[in-house]
Amino acid sequence: MLRLRRYALLALPLAACVDGGENTGAVTDSSPTTVPVTSNPDVTTDTAGPTTAPTGTGTDGTGTDSATEGTSVGTTDTPPTGTDATTGTVTTENVSVSTTAATDGTSTTGTTGEPPICPEDQIVCDGNTAQVCDGMGGFKSEEACPTLCAPDLGCVECIPGETECQGDNVATCNDAGTGFDITDSCDPLQGLACDANSGACAGACAGLGLSYIGCDYYPTVTKQYDLYNTAPTHVFAVAVANTSAQTVNITVTRGANMVTSSTVAANTVQILELPWVDALTKGDGPSALVVDGAYRLRTTGPVTVYQYNPLKATTTNDASLLLPVNTWTGNYLVAARGQWSGIPGFYAVTARQDNTTLTLTPSATGKVISAGGGVAADGTGVVVLNESDVLQVVATASDPTGTIVTADKPVQVIGGHKCTNVPTNVAACDHLEESMFPIETLAKEYVVVPPVQVPNDQLDKAQMVRIIASEPNTTLSFNPDQPVAKTLTNAGDFIEIATTTAKFVVTADKKILVAQYMVGQDGGYGTSDPSMLLAVNPLQWRKDYLVHAPTNWVANYVDLIAKTGAAVKVDNVDVPSWAPIGNTGYAVAHVKLSNAGDGNHRITADQGVSVAVGGVMSAGSYWYPGGLDLDLIPQ
Repeated sequence: MLRLRRYALLALPLAACVDGGENTGAVTDSSPTTVPVTSNPDVTTDTAGPTTAPTGTGTDGTGTDSATEGTSVGTTDTPPTGTDATTGTVTTENVSVSTTAATDGTSTTGTTGEPPICPEDQIVCDGNTAQVCDGMGGFKSEEACPTLCAPDLGCVECIPGETECQGDNVATCNDAGTGFDITDSCDPLQGLACDANSGACAGACAGLGLSYIGCDYYPTVTKQYDLYNTAPTHVFAVAVANTSAQTVNITVTRGANMVTSSTVAANTVQILELPWVDALTKGDGPSALVVDGAYRLRTTGPVTVYQYNPLKATTTNDASLLLPVNTWTGNYLVAARGQWSGIPGFYAVTARQDNTTLTLTPSATGKVISAGGGVAADGTGVVVLNESDVLQVVATASDPTGTIVTADKPVQVIGGHKCTNVPTNVAACDHLEESMFPIETLAKEYVVVPPVQVPNDQLDKAQMVRIIASEPNTTLSFNPDQPVAKTLTNAGDFIEIATTTAKFVVTADKKILVAQYMVGQDGGYGTSDPSMLLAVNPLQWRKDYLVHAPTNWVANYVDLIAKTGAAVKVDNVDVPSWAPIGNTGYAVAHVKLSNAGDGNHRITADQGVSVAVGGVMSAGSYWYPGGLDLDLIPQ
C-alpha cells in the first residue's frame, strides 16, 4: 500500500512532470486514485474492465500484456470492454506507465511532444507545497511552505522580483526570496508617491524615458576665470524650462540644506541664480573632492535644465545642457582642452548615490594633473564619492581630453576649461564647459557643422573639431574628406581638425565622441570668443525640442541639421532655407531667435533634427546641444 499511496499523492504533479522516455508518467485517467490490489501485488488494474481477458489480450486479463518488475508495458489496438477507451495505466514497483491509444488504433506510448521528466533535485511548486524531483517522474521529498513557494527556490518569504510599497519607498524581493530590499524612493519633491496596486512610484515624473527631459538634476559649478565668478556682478544660474502643460514646483538643495524654491508655469522658463561654490570655481588647482559640492534641483513635472557659468558676463562664459539623473551611467569619455598660459582644463564628476567608486584612466595627453582629492599626479585614481559630492580634476601641463571615467554607480561628468584661447595663438580666452554624454549613448556617425558669424550671419564662424575614440584601433572616414589622420590607436586618443568652416559627416567603426570649439574673436570670424559644443549623433535626434536662449544676449541662434527634405519649424514658423552638406543627404540651416519673449523656443519637425543653441555678445559666447534622446546604443 505504501507504493500505491506514493503514486496516488503524485498523480496531479506528474501531469506536469512526465516521463517522455521508456517509462511514461502521464496520468490522464479521471478515475479515482485509490486502486484495489489484485492477486499480483506488483500490478494494479482498473476494476472497470472485465475479469476475463478477451481474445487477443494478455493472460492477466487486464487488456495488456503481463508486466513483470522493471519491464515496460504495451497495449493492444483495441482496449477491452469496460476500460477507458483512451487511457490505461499500469504501475509496477518504481515504474509508472501511461499508455494512450490513438484514434487510428495505434499506440502513442512514449511519443515525442510530451514534456520531459522533471530533473533530479529540481524544485517545483504545487500551490504552496515545494517538491523536489527524483528524476524518475516522482518526488524525493516535499514541504508545505508557511508563506510562499517559488520554483527552483522552494519555500520563500516573497517571490523574487515582486515589488511592494514601504511608505514612500519601493521594495523589491531579492533573488533569494528571503526578503525585500529598498530599490527606489518615491520622492515627494518630484511629485511621486508609491502606488500600492503596482508597487511602483506614480506621478508625472514616473517612468520618464531616456532623454534630456527629466525631474532630477545636479547643477555643478566649475572653474571660471576669477574676475568673473563673484556675485553680484557675475552670477551662476540655471534656466528651468517647463515642457509640461502644468505649473511645476522647483526645489533646490545642497546637501541637507534648502537653497531655494520656486515655480515655473507651463511652457515658460524660470531663471534661478545660485551661489558660487568657491572650492570648485576659484583658483587653478589642486584637484579636489568637495563634499556636497553640487546642487540638486528637483521638480514636480518634466523640465529641461541648462546651467550658465556665468549668466550675464560680457567676457568669459559658457553654458551646459544638464542631463537628468535617470540617464546617467558609469562610463564616460572626457572632452576638454589643454592648459593655456598656465590656466587649466578640467573635468568634474558628481555622484548621485553614496559610496560611488570612481576609477580614472587618463589619456595619453592627460597624465600631468594637479594632484589632490585622491587623484595622483599622473591622473590615475580610485575615489569614493557620496551623494552630491564633486571630484574636480584639474590638469596642469596636460590635456585631460580622452580620459575615461568609470563608476560603479551612475555619475555626471562635465568637461571643459577655466579660460582658454581657441586656437592657442588667437585671443581671447573664454570659459568652456559641457555635460558629457555617457559612452552607452554614443554612436559611430556624426554630422558636423560650424555656427554662424555675428553680425554677418550669412557667413560661417570657424571652429576646431576633436574626434575622440572610445575603443582602441578606431578607424575614421569623412564625407567630404578632411586632411587628418584616420586611425586612433588607443581608447582616449583623438584627432583635431584645425581652424575650419568645413561641413562633413564623420563615420567610425567604433563609437566616438565629437567636440566642437568656436575660435576666438581675433580669428577674423566675427564677434565672440570660444565656447564648446558636443555633437549629437543622428540616432539621438528628436522631432520636438523646447530650448532656452537668454534674452540679455546680443544675438541667439539655433543651428539645425536634418535629412534633406525634412520639414522643420522654429516657433511654429517653417525654416525655409537649407544648405546641403555635400552629397551626404543632410542639410543645415541657421535661425536667429527673437529676444522679444521669455527666451523659450520650440522646434518641431516631421523627422529627427539636430538642434544646437548659441549666443554671442562682445567677446562672449555660449553654445550647447538643444536636447537629445539618450537611448543606449550597442557598440
